[in-house]
Amino acid sequence: MFNRRTFLSSTAIGMGSLGSVDHLTDLFAGFGKVRKPVVIATWNNRKAVEAAWNVLNSRGKALDAVEAGARIPESDPEDTSVGYGGYPDRDGFVTLDACIMDELGNAGSVVFLEHIMHPVSVARRVMEKTPHVILAGSGAHQFAIEQGFKEENLLTEKAQKALESWRIKAEYQPKINVERHDTIGILGLDQFGDLSGACTTSGLAFKMRGRVGDSPIIGAGLYVDNEIGAATATGLGEAVIKKVGSFSIVEMMRQGMHPEKACKMAAKRLLDIKTKDEFQVGYIAINKKGEIGAFALRPGFEAAVITQEGFILLKANSIL
Repeated sequence: MFNRRTFLSSTAIGMGSLGSVDHLTDLFAGFGKVRKPVVIATWNNRKAVEAAWNVLNSRGKALDAVEAGARIPESDPEDTSVGYGGYPDRDGFVTLDACIMDELGNAGSVVFLEHIMHPVSVARRVMEKTPHVILAGSGAHQFAIEQGFKEENLLTEKAQKALESWRIKAEYQPKINVERHDTIGILGLDQFGDLSGACTTSGLAFKMRGRVGDSPIIGAGLYVDNEIGAATATGLGEAVIKKVGSFSIVEMMRQGMHPEKACKMAAKRLLDIKTKDEFQVGYIAINKKGEIGAFALRPGFEAAVITQEGFILLKANSIL
């Protein structure tokens, strides 16, 4: 446990920034118990949490906040595993997955969606405009067009070049991702005490066509229970699905476990998964009190957090 932090200049939203901390205890030592509203997202998605905070700071709902936050990396061509600019599958197609949950327990999801930049918003329309939870493939695309979404080419020149380079050896190895570029899961607690969450991704680079990870799977990549808390995941989706990661974290919080400890226990459960390659999974969680947690299987995972006190990049602890 460390006691080290760096104070940075004001953020774009006029808030003080508390820099980065190496352990959740440092976060609480810095300014006491986290209070509502609060936003937490996987990796160093600062722009995303700032966009979400702008909604909450204007007395907005958590649902609107997490959607606004998730849309930021979805439209960023430099983010190679979310939305526009995401690396394609091995056949050269960018396919997107996303889900969203609100404070009432409603959920919407899209899987294997092509040519639509903001799958998280399509997922919300599925939740609000249909009797279903999941729409897939051409059906999801058709629904998006009917809802007024524009069809776009999501394959950037950078992603195309990466595919061509990969095809030289064509090795499918979902190695540890030590960059911030990965699935974004984002959770929000608004001033009304309500929770919502969203998760969006373009999945593993150069995956088999049709592969779907945990991100659009309710209970795996995301789960929200407004009476208890919310959790979301990032990393190798196959591992998260096998352990129903996010749901398990919320259920542990239901038993009174702190969000950080619940994330740690969920990460520990990944140890018995055997694959030919090393993999990474990171979890974040928040409870009704506004307490937060983050933990990973391996070092390198970070979480972006905003509260009334400012922005913090939390360096999560890991099992290994």
